[in-house]
Amino acid sequence: MRVRRPAVLLLTLAAILLLGAGFVVFATREPRSANASAPDAEVIEAAPVSTPDLPAVSSPAVGALFLDGAHYCTASVVHSDQGDVLLTAAHCIHDGEGGDYLTGVTFAPAYHDGVAPFGFWTVSDELVAPGWSASSDPDLDVGFATAHQVGATKSLESLVGANTLATGTAFEQAITLTGYPDDSEVPAVCQNTTSRQDTYQLKVDCVGFPTGTSGGPWVAAPDPKTRLGTVIGVIGGFESGGDDPDTSYSSYFDKDVQALYRQTTARA
Repeated sequence: MRVRRPAVLLLTLAAILLLGAGFVVFATREPRSANASAPDAEVIEAAPVSTPDLPAVSSPAVGALFLDGAHYCTASVVHSDQGDVLLTAAHCIHDGEGGDYLTGVTFAPAYHDGVAPFGFWTVSDELVAPGWSASSDPDLDVGFATAHQVGATKSLESLVGANTLATGTAFEQAITLTGYPDDSEVPAVCQNTTSRQDTYQLKVDCVGFPTGTSGGPWVAAPDPKTRLGTVIGVIGGFESGGDDPDTSYSSYFDKDVQALYRQTTARA
């Protein structure tokens, strides 16, 4: 389990936040095929952007999710026309079977050492698959949301960039994994090659990804300068990301994830 939600208020954010409630939209999940080759591959391209100099620890499009003043999960920006879409694990924004969407969540892109260089962004329009909300299906532990900041004149993506979302990709790929341990003020970053856990799960061995790293993106072929690339997974899935901090898991990104993304970006 890679998420522990804070029970006490550690930081005062009220002066800069306007908290929004989640808006529920559900995708119709088609039966999954037994064919693990996932022929319906799709890549949704992001445009390059310029970002200010940041600590060379992770992509500026990756950040920490906060609740009650403490960070508890990780999320990242994925490309959209609106420039405001976040990707994380479903269990970071919805309690699963018998539960509901979390409210009062905020996102701090490029967060490090107690500093939020791009400020805090209100998380809303959370979206998970019906299979997660109804039965906590670990094969559907993927969620999307939008991020907004009061008074912002630019979109989040125009400020920090965005990864490209890809579905139906190979099980074995070299990736950069990033996540925020809840006992650390800097993200953990690791590079390794993914492997197939089962038909709808990936895994990767990376040391030091404990509680708090859930939702961290698995990014293939990151640009050496911008550190942006193609996201093929997030920490989650099997045992909510795994019970060993040195091995992480992800639900496989297929047509169900693609459908969630399209519903998120098609909102009015």
